[in-house]
Amino acid sequence: DTAESPVAGKKVAYIMLMSSATIFQMWADSFQQTAEKLGMEADVFFCSDNADTWKTNVESCANGGYDGLMVSHGGQEYAWDFLKGVLEQHPDLKIATFDTPFKDANGEVQKIDGVTQFFQQDAGFARSLVEELLTLNKDKVDAGEPVRILQVQQGAGYNSPFDRRQVGYQEYLDSGKIVNVERIAPTDDQNATSSMRDVTAATLQKYNDTEDIDGIWCCYDAYAQGVYQALVAANSQIPMVSVDICNEDIQFMREGKNWKACATTNWTSNGEFACRILALEMADQYDDIAAASCYDKEIGSWLEIPSTIVTQEQVMSKDGITVENLQEVADASYTDTSWMPTCDWMVELLGH
Repeated sequence: DTAESPVAGKKVAYIMLMSSATIFQMWADSFQQTAEKLGMEADVFFCSDNADTWKTNVESCANGGYDGLMVSHGGQEYAWDFLKGVLEQHPDLKIATFDTPFKDANGEVQKIDGVTQFFQQDAGFARSLVEELLTLNKDKVDAGEPVRILQVQQGAGYNSPFDRRQVGYQEYLDSGKIVNVERIAPTDDQNATSSMRDVTAATLQKYNDTEDIDGIWCCYDAYAQGVYQALVAANSQIPMVSVDICNEDIQFMREGKNWKACATTNWTSNGEFACRILALEMADQYDDIAAASCYDKEIGSWLEIPSTIVTQEQVMSKDGITVENLQEVADASYTDTSWMPTCDWMVELLGH
């Protein structure tokens, strides 16, 4: 006798502001598979980085009788106001959001009743990558000297995940464990990788490689790819680390040169997690969402997906490693799902 799914027959959608990429496709596939196991029908909409397309998709799904929407990457300058309006028109609709901060016109953080927001553990990404650089410079750390880092990071307010990453990084600056040699960012956002390559190449000319710089910390892998290309072209020995992962990053790490580690979440787990949140909202089981170990009691209905480190050593340890089969070489933390919200019927239908 199998468990009855309280969300059987419901219709849900994953609406992603950005274009499809390997990791977002992993999310979408996992979201749809989880929905299916719970007896739901799930659709996916990618919006080519266009806020108007994103809004249109949200509105047409809301008007089209969907029961739940998982919306991703909405901008902090419009998401709160817009989604609040959608829910006023469709009070029975359930919405969960990923990487979508809610701020009002004054920049004050807001929330919407019944909407669960979740993010990656951005400050955790930052901390674990600084720790990697400290480990790579163990002699300096043992001698009580600060590790000198070239930081690749945008200014405050550029986007919310970057700001949250800065929080984790800042702790090490404040404690004196690291010092910033300089902080750089791309000058052309439309061509971030090539811009970052040029900026890094120009920056490296000012310094004597590892005599002046102990490591490079990158807030984002599209930037990191440009940094890596510049390091290789300059025959530099400086080690670098970055947030996020994709197949190109893995290829670069596998070359055995400067790129030493990425901090990431498991995008297959992320898709399942998102579907669980939405299903629990639709079943009105908010207590089970709040019981998840990644729930932050301080910020309201806010969850953070735990981060994990993937090292150069791991991706070089076996041939054919891609983002899709990363679990074969990553630490146990990569496939751990104990932090996810669950309940009796989910355990029965999803296995945990």
